[in-house]
Parts: sequence; C-alpha cells; structure tokens
Amino acid sequence: MTRKITVRSCRVFSEDFKKSCVKDYETGQFSVQEMSELYHIQPVLIYRWIYKFSTYNKRRIKVVEMADSSKEKLKELQKRISELERIVGQKQLNIDFLEKMIELAKAQYGIDIKKNSDTPPSSGSEKTSKA
Repeated sequence: MTRKITVRSCRVFSEDFKKSCVKDYETGQFSVQEMSELYHIQPVLIYRWIYKFSTYNKRRIKVVEMADSSKEKLKELQKRISELERIVGQKQLNIDFLEKMIELAKAQYGIDIKKNSDTPPSSGSEKTSKA
C-alpha cells in the first residue's frame, strides 16, 4: 500500500498585504469570497485578518455578507441615480421651454399668461347644479 503524501507549502503574508485586503473588503471593492478566489486563500483566514485589522469589525461581532455583492448593489444604485438625473434634466428642459413660450406669448400678444399671486382661486372644485 502506497500513500501519496502532499505537503502544503506554508505561505506567510505580510502585514501590509493583510491590511490592504481588509481595506478592499471595507471599501466594498471585493467580498471575502472574491478575495478568497483571487488570492487562493481560505475565507477563514481573511475573516481573521478582518477581525484583527478592521476598524469596524471586532471580536464577538459576526461578519455577515449578503448573497449579492456590494459591487452589484453599487452599480444598480449608480444606474438608478443616472436614470433619475436624466429624468430631471428632461423635466428641466421642458420647464425652460414652457417659460420661453410664456415669455414669447407675453411679448407678441401682450398677455401675461403666468398666474398672478393675488388672483383669487377658482371655484372649479365646487359641484355645479343642473337646471
């Protein structure tokens, strides 16, 4: 009977590397799983570094990562922000156009289309009776 014995090489990581991994985790650049796959390190080891070097996570506090990566959430939120900014831009263009139309109507026809603030409100909300 012959057995194959595999000898694992013991890798030693510098403190700067550990701190940079923790920083990448804290900023949301990488999740623990992503770093584990990238550097071929066990996730448990990365969690130890987080507990040791992180300013946010201390012992007896459980670090829980959601299934969705924070990068995906960030991309979705940035996409939503850009969509809302586009909508606001379109609305602003519409407002500018309508204000210019009011200005031109006033200049051409001499009619002030904008409602004055001292004008009493209309009674359009009351019911009308049929005769």
